[in-house]
Amino acid sequence: MNIEMAYLLGLICGNGEIKRGQLDTNVSIEIPHKKLATEQNSDVRIYIKASIADIRTILEPLIGTGINFTQQDNRSTLSFTKANTDYLIREILRFVGHASSHENIRVSQEVFGFTRDQKIYFLKGFADVTGYIRRSNYFFEKHLHRVYLEVPHNWELVVDICNVLKDIDIPVQSIDWAHPNMRDGNLRKFNQGFPDFWKKEHQIKIWANEFEPIGFAVLHKKETLDLFAQELIEGIKGNSKDVLSLTHRYYWNNQNIKRTKPIHPQENDPFIPIAIRGKHYDSWKEIAEDLGYKK
Repeated sequence: MNIEMAYLLGLICGNGEIKRGQLDTNVSIEIPHKKLATEQNSDVRIYIKASIADIRTILEPLIGTGINFTQQDNRSTLSFTKANTDYLIREILRFVGHASSHENIRVSQEVFGFTRDQKIYFLKGFADVTGYIRRSNYFFEKHLHRVYLEVPHNWELVVDICNVLKDIDIPVQSIDWAHPNMRDGNLRKFNQGFPDFWKKEHQIKIWANEFEPIGFAVLHKKETLDLFAQELIEGIKGNSKDVLSLTHRYYWNNQNIKRTKPIHPQENDPFIPIAIRGKHYDSWKEIAEDLGYKK
């Protein structure tokens, strides 16, 4: 294992698709851009194109072939094709457990045995295709910036990523689960006639300064993270508080404030994994613990 392979596996786990043919396998990775402008009002697509040169520097020696790059308004796509018998393809399939896309992939247990640098590059790849750092992602006070890692549908992958983060001592600030008790906890949308409103992506939220050891290879995300991490640190210090005592905390070390939520009629929905289906939750922490992100 090397950091280049770890980075590629992170990209695939985050937003990859693997299509097997009779002779060849195609691997494609999407880098979404929900907004067309960066926080500094530059064109996201230009930044992505600039970042592709850096990503190619990481990946092309590993892959041993050129990487195709296409771009549309809302996404950029990297892809490559190699023979089914190629060693790299066989290694990718071994690590992803023969999954076909990020929607059914799990993080291989081998990742937890990686070195710290390899884990960081794995998470960097994952963040480049799932991560967002925006001014709107603050927590109550506008200097309390956070990185969001967005994971559609794949509940188990959320827990896997949280546990890899824990392995390198990066705490998760919160998880916004796509669960009716979390996304429609007061039944407002349900009562308005939108019973499936809660079926969105899961969001792993991490303080900007805590995410700095991982960072991004995608240029506009890296620049924004560096800026917002500094704003967060200065804002906390400006309030005469210690930065790490606020940000470097795992949920099991925090005092819990119990807020009881009403029963939601869709707590038994098949969208919810069997392990927690039919259970009522008042906090994201309870779901995290039941699914395996815990001390």
